[in-house]
Amino acid sequence: MAADVDKRIPEDESKNSPQKGHQRPGSGSWIYRGIWTLLVVGAVPLLAFGIKNYQDAQLVQRHEESVRTLGAEGLFLFSSLDTDHDLYLSPEEFKPIAEKLTGITPPVDFEEEVIHDPNGETLTLEAKMQPLMLDSMTKSKDGFLGVSHSSLSGLRSWKTPAVPSSSFSASQFRVFLPPKNKVEVGDTWWVIPSELNIFTGYLPNNRYHPPTPKGKEVLIHSLLSMFHPRPFIKSRFAPQGAVACIRASSDFYYDIVFRIHAEFQLNDVPDFPFWFTPGQFTGNIILSKDASHVRHFHIYVPNDRSLNVDMEWLYGASESSNMEVDIGYLPQLELQSTGPSTPSIIMDEEGNIIDSRDGSSEPIQFVFEDIHWTSEISRQEATRRLEVTLYPFKKVSYLPFSEAFERAEAEEKLVHSILLWGALDDQSCSGRTLRETVLESSPVLALLNQSFISSWSLVKELENMQADEQNPVLSEKARLHLEKYNFPVEMMVAMPNGTIVHHINANFFLDETAMKPEEEGLTFSFSAGFEDPSTSTYISFLKEGLEKAKEYLAH
Repeated sequence: MAADVDKRIPEDESKNSPQKGHQRPGSGSWIYRGIWTLLVVGAVPLLAFGIKNYQDAQLVQRHEESVRTLGAEGLFLFSSLDTDHDLYLSPEEFKPIAEKLTGITPPVDFEEEVIHDPNGETLTLEAKMQPLMLDSMTKSKDGFLGVSHSSLSGLRSWKTPAVPSSSFSASQFRVFLPPKNKVEVGDTWWVIPSELNIFTGYLPNNRYHPPTPKGKEVLIHSLLSMFHPRPFIKSRFAPQGAVACIRASSDFYYDIVFRIHAEFQLNDVPDFPFWFTPGQFTGNIILSKDASHVRHFHIYVPNDRSLNVDMEWLYGASESSNMEVDIGYLPQLELQSTGPSTPSIIMDEEGNIIDSRDGSSEPIQFVFEDIHWTSEISRQEATRRLEVTLYPFKKVSYLPFSEAFERAEAEEKLVHSILLWGALDDQSCSGRTLRETVLESSPVLALLNQSFISSWSLVKELENMQADEQNPVLSEKARLHLEKYNFPVEMMVAMPNGTIVHHINANFFLDETAMKPEEEGLTFSFSAGFEDPSTSTYISFLKEGLEKAKEYLAH
């Protein structure tokens, strides 16, 4: 009998077999897995976008329900306390009400005084300044007509830093170290918390000399005193205080970015007060985690915009006196370390001084190790996180003018454009009024994120764009904006091509929606300067802009 013949194809041959319809084992499942992976990867952004839109819609709905429950005035009071804008009050947020009703202020946390080591390291800082350019002020256009010489005396005479150079103990900069619960890169915290709320209102204008600093304020006061002898660490208006963010971390060092809002009183008696308020002080410090050594320190007023300082001066001795306002450009105001901090005295093993900073011995040249960051974020991202901490409205990205219109065209959205005399994120009157009324409201944030690309611009910047013959398209968009502008702030809804479909002036908006407690029969009155945030009215303005855009396209 003939032997059975094995008809199976050997495994190594079967892999290369040209038989029709043959597939390698598992190849079909690999294709299916690939398709499913592509579907999942593509679905994730769509799902995230859908969830974001749903959350934004929910916020708008919650706001409308809150208005029905509390009324506009009640919601104003609630929103002024709801600092994180989540529509819930935590015990910390309810604290001002409790203090107001009970008259009892809980004891503040004891802040341990920093004991300076006389043999510790010292850091030398140098101050640099270029005085305010008087021709950048609006009043300069008519030769300061009607402005008394005494009003501007402090401004005109302030041409150099009060203290060109000064030394500090490295341990003093401990105030910039993060609290124990803020140790991750990107964490933000308040170095000097704001004390302003609905009950405190704004701090008085008729003052010449700052209060005695305490705790962490002491170092900030000392630093700013190098510029001018009368810095006010607690500014009159929000934003108030100082915030910080860990930009980078290594085993032994932090790079901390910070932002401070403070102001100076330039006049002294017998002249009336003159307030000089930079848009912000910002900078960074690289220091050891025990604050025994500071590698680098820098603080400055940003000068990248055409206007960066708000000025206000009184024409009388009382709080109710008339006040004049203006804005201008400060080219330079900064402090910078001359080098890393170094020991004040160096001794040998026998206790003999071998080097001192007074020049009595031959100086030693120090060599510092390179710092290798184990975790870090960009300076830009750290700055953004500081802004969001200070300004909830920054949860919406405010793009530069030209970029906003490009993005709007790409995403087929309208532009929510704000044109101001002074900056939206500084302490100018126009900027702070708009922030504190509507832009920090959660429902407004939600609607802006959902349906608009946002931008804010200075009038002077758009005037420069309009005059730019090299970019006629952008020039025309700037012209259309300036046509609708009225002092001090104009809010606009624009098509991607620059056409303004809806606009409203801030003064008109606030006059129309201002709360009058005495007319509402309320049993308490709000501090001067606070007005109804009018969230519902601003939402209506934005929705009207959306409808008008549809009408425009229909024609």
